[in-house]
Amino acid sequence: MSPARALDPKLFDATVAAVALFAGPEHLLIYVNAAYKRMLGARPLRRPAREAYPEPAAERFLSVLDDVLATGRPRQLTDSLLPAPDGPDEVRHFVSSCTPVATPLGDGVLVVTLETTAETRALQRFEALVTAVSQMVWVVRADGRVEEIVPGWEKLTGTPLPDREGQEMYDHIHPRDRQALVDAWHRALARRPPEIYQNTFRLRTADGSYRHMTTRCVPIVRDGHAEEWIAATVDVEDTWNAELREHLLARVAQTSGGSLDTAFATVVESVVPELADACVILLLTHEEWPLPEHATVTARRVASATRPGLPPAPAPMGQTVTVTPVMREVLESREPRTFRLPPDGRVPSGLVPEVTERWLTASGATSMTLLPLVVDDIVLGYATTATSGDTPVPEPADVELLREVLHHAQRPIRKVLDLQQARRTALRLQRAQLTRPPAVPGARLAARYQPASPANEIGGDWYDAIALPDGTLVLDIGDVAGHDLGAATVMGQMRSMLRALAWNKGAACTPAAVLAMLDDAAEGLDVGSFTTVVHTHLRRRPDGTWRMTWSNAGHPPPLLIPARGEPGFLDGGGEDPPLGVAPALSRTTHTHALAPGDTLLQYTDGLIETPGTSLDTGQRRLLEAAALHRAEELPELLRLLQDLSDHRDDTAMIAFRAEPAD
Repeated sequence: MSPARALDPKLFDATVAAVALFAGPEHLLIYVNAAYKRMLGARPLRRPAREAYPEPAAERFLSVLDDVLATGRPRQLTDSLLPAPDGPDEVRHFVSSCTPVATPLGDGVLVVTLETTAETRALQRFEALVTAVSQMVWVVRADGRVEEIVPGWEKLTGTPLPDREGQEMYDHIHPRDRQALVDAWHRALARRPPEIYQNTFRLRTADGSYRHMTTRCVPIVRDGHAEEWIAATVDVEDTWNAELREHLLARVAQTSGGSLDTAFATVVESVVPELADACVILLLTHEEWPLPEHATVTARRVASATRPGLPPAPAPMGQTVTVTPVMREVLESREPRTFRLPPDGRVPSGLVPEVTERWLTASGATSMTLLPLVVDDIVLGYATTATSGDTPVPEPADVELLREVLHHAQRPIRKVLDLQQARRTALRLQRAQLTRPPAVPGARLAARYQPASPANEIGGDWYDAIALPDGTLVLDIGDVAGHDLGAATVMGQMRSMLRALAWNKGAACTPAAVLAMLDDAAEGLDVGSFTTVVHTHLRRRPDGTWRMTWSNAGHPPPLLIPARGEPGFLDGGGEDPPLGVAPALSRTTHTHALAPGDTLLQYTDGLIETPGTSLDTGQRRLLEAAALHRAEELPELLRLLQDLSDHRDDTAMIAFRAEPAD
């Protein structure tokens, strides 16, 4: 074989790459081109490389020259820190290709060098940026291969990052987040054109706990297809917890009005499934505090919620359970307590009532937390929360957030309790006023009062019946505007003044005159309010009929249910304005005769008024029901008619039925 032809270095004089040629075992520098001089500075020719490159930074470069000459194999020197003419403080980066060649002076090495300072600095800045803002950064290739750019997976999870996207990676995702993450990722892969993909999920860490992470994947698109994805993942646990806390506290703070059960229902629905898999709230039925030492204490369940997939709530709402000794300890300490349940699902005996124990076992509960419910330094009851299956046992921070949610609910619960107390006070006041109708010869009487169902609806409906000394029967039905304790108070005043005027003036004073005097007195004593009322006198005649006279101040007209014939309203040609509108106005007395067997019904508007329907509709329904049930005894008739109400407003009714003459 003929010897290799020596390389003519003049070939590289005009190239833009920096070229140097070394010859012999001492790597004698025999050639550098102009580009080399500009890039790396002038070097003395015909000198050994160790003399031409005396800087310590060149040691690696010199060792590569030795290796190429000895082995005859080319080498690439990446990120070589060759000395630069800008001085020792200026760091520049190069890539050099070192190739064995034949030179006029024997075997040698051709070195071609390109500067990569700008590219290297850009990469360093990128790595610094993603390290500063991300937990980890990786590349997902089109074939599913995964490569980390900024490591972090193993530090966070305790296991190396899988080399491919797949089940091994998804096993670290919380089971209830896994499928949604997989589906969203596959949808992103199928999109055309590819779009940025983002998802938040829980990742299991090295200690077994879960943290919320957000991954943002950006596609690298070529020809309309994503060749790879750059994924940046950040830990958002603190941000997620802060946002969850604000959301939960804002939700329970909006709880107002309604019943206490409704208030607590909002609380449990806020807790599940964000903080627990199940939540039950029970109120103590024992009002004494502290709890008596040896007495049996019970609690009534008022609200519960469970996440989908778990067995239904363990018992009907309102069921009463006995408070266990462990629960008593928690209530008396006023401190929450978490119990880890054994893997076999068996709940320690005596920890919770038997019905709760059965439910915890059936749901595969892993933990249970008891939290006292304290309002205005009074322990009202407690909340029981549970985790099941793969849901992590709550950490102290989770329990503290649960406690804060219940504490934050104190204000709306206190408001509901105040409304309930006001409601009870008003109802006691009303019922004290709504006395039993008197016994009247030749007639039967029945009355009924039904308060509104909402806890804040307490109002001024009333009925009254008194027998005057001459045998005249006085019936009243009225309604004071408003639905609060004030309305109930005014109702008591108006009712008392009306019956006093009726008794004092006697049967000789017409109903219209009595109402005119009541209107005047209410205005003069400043106790008046917008009030509707029907004031009726009933006088029995020798033939067994009854003469009815009445005056109507803006109230729904009385209903006559005759023994024979169709029921009808006694409007008397129209009612006068309500009381409190025009005290000086002259009022009208109307007259009608009642035959034996006829029934007179006086009622308040809660019986016939329903939101969304006309008053005519309500009156028509009352006429139909009265015709259907006319043969019933008066108490049963009133009970059946009560079903016409939607219970959004108070309802008062009083019924009179004339009996046949002896």
